[in-house]
Amino acid sequence: MKLSVCRTLFALVLTAPIAALAQQPAGVDEALKNMTSEHATHTAFTLDHDMLQSAAGFLKDGSGPLAELNSITIENYRYHEPAFYIPESMHALVAAFNAAGWKHLVDQHAAPSAAAAPHGPLTDLWLHFSGSDIDGVTVVVRAPRQMSVIEVAGDLRPLDLVHLGGHFGIPKVDPGAVMVPAASGK
Repeated sequence: MKLSVCRTLFALVLTAPIAALAQQPAGVDEALKNMTSEHATHTAFTLDHDMLQSAAGFLKDGSGPLAELNSITIENYRYHEPAFYIPESMHALVAAFNAAGWKHLVDQHAAPSAAAAPHGPLTDLWLHFSGSDIDGVTVVVRAPRQMSVIEVAGDLRPLDLVHLGGHFGIPKVDPGAVMVPAASGK
């Protein structure tokens, strides 16, 4: 029974429009596309509000924060060779988020050489607030042969991020982690 439901959900994802429902700041898409000098194979899919409501039944804890989500978009860029991440493109990405009022909450603080040619994954996390609630989350994970971008749009409380961790490609939040905003301009 569950296998047929999973197949149906998978078919819905494949037939859904691949348009990001989240309001991405101006300049972000261009910075992501120009992030490396390597040619990338790009795949993306979006789970819209209705799909998320359907998927909520598969989670052990019920719908929880899924009820307040508008969309989750996941993009993957795969590189044939280890990628060189162009520092100017990363600076353009950070500047685009900053200009739109997003907060850079997680920054790996990697040395310039490690940020341009990482040996392991580097994660950046941006949040956009509407009052005390979060209405947008973007996670960028850069690795030697892959970059993943996860965008979440909706009305979330900060604690909801912990509940979403580990689902839909969203990294798990370490319960012992202390999150400190990146310095201004980073």
